[in-house]
Amino acid sequence: MARYPRGFDVEAAGAHLARVDRRLGAWMRRIGPIGADPRWKKPFDPVDALARAILYQQLSGKAAATIVGRVEAAIGARKLHADTLGRIDDATLRACGVSGNKTLALRDLCRRAEAGEIPSTRQMAGMHQDEIVAALTRVRGIGRWTVEMMLIFRLGRPDVLPVDDLGIRKGAQIVDRAEAMPAPKALLARGECWGPYRTWASLYLWRIADAASAVAKPAPRSQQ
Repeated sequence: MARYPRGFDVEAAGAHLARVDRRLGAWMRRIGPIGADPRWKKPFDPVDALARAILYQQLSGKAAATIVGRVEAAIGARKLHADTLGRIDDATLRACGVSGNKTLALRDLCRRAEAGEIPSTRQMAGMHQDEIVAALTRVRGIGRWTVEMMLIFRLGRPDVLPVDDLGIRKGAQIVDRAEAMPAPKALLARGECWGPYRTWASLYLWRIADAASAVAKPAPRSQQ
């Protein structure tokens, strides 16, 4: 069975992208090296990561962090998991600022975790990224984009291109000097040449979009 390591050779990725896409390569030189993400080597709990992704949805980082802090205080733990979230009822979650829909999503996540439906990081190491997407998007409130952020920032999979992400679409528009952002389908075709390092292209496209918008600090992404 194939094994998928966490992280990849970023120097090889950069050299490949510069060779196959001169426009992107020019922007990469302008942005400068960004380095491998240290989280690729750190352990993490997929259930905790998904629970936090649910809580952060459609909120500013500050507001979401406040709610997460209240939930952690209510459960008496820093780990959001089936056993810890099970210590409090729905009314307490709502009192922490968790919406009804997010409460249902958290309960569904916990139920699936207890049933063994959420693969561990060890299990994910033997799964293709499409299998991971299929397994995790069964959870209420978890869409493909959320799982793609996990694949990029937590698992360090090398060939992920979140074509629905506005920042990546904006970055591609800037690289190609286009009048409008590419549609997801067009971006998927545009990014074929970036494989097998589309994750590295994605990371640079975010930086390019931020730089063009004169953003002093890169915009936070899910699970960052």
